[in-house]
Amino acid sequence: MLRVISIFLIVLTAIAVSRTMTPPAHAQVSGSGLPLPRFVSLRAGEVNLRTGPGVQYPVEWVYRKTGLPLEVIAEYKTWRKVRDWEGSQGWVHQTMLSAKRGFVVTGGTRAIYAKSNGKSRTVARVQSDVSGRLISCPDSSGFCRVAVEGFEGWLNRADFWGVLRGESFE
Repeated sequence: MLRVISIFLIVLTAIAVSRTMTPPAHAQVSGSGLPLPRFVSLRAGEVNLRTGPGVQYPVEWVYRKTGLPLEVIAEYKTWRKVRDWEGSQGWVHQTMLSAKRGFVVTGGTRAIYAKSNGKSRTVARVQSDVSGRLISCPDSSGFCRVAVEGFEGWLNRADFWGVLRGESFE
């Protein structure tokens, strides 16, 4: 009888440990009180993307650019499940993320304009995969104010990744 009880306790302990290492199915609910999904950026110049929410999970990818945007799609305690502009997903510790907004140019070379329309003077041209800082995205325009490598201007929302459809902020 004692042997059966000890095996039962070992099984219960194993179940309890596995539950603490695996995010619950309801991880899509924001524990921080912030909306999901939402965009953030990398706070550091080297950030590990892990296969699960904890240091015990392997590192799948290392990001090496401060300010790079990520979309937070789930939360588990102090860990954030994120997606990048190429569709890669994984877990990052919250201390490695910043509320500052960034963007990545998509689809080819794009123009940054002096005003929030495509008919104004071109301030700069940026290539696909170039990243920068989002300054504002007014709801009255299809453009967002951006800063890239010393240039500031307006970029068409359709030309970059880093803002939710219909999202606006000043």
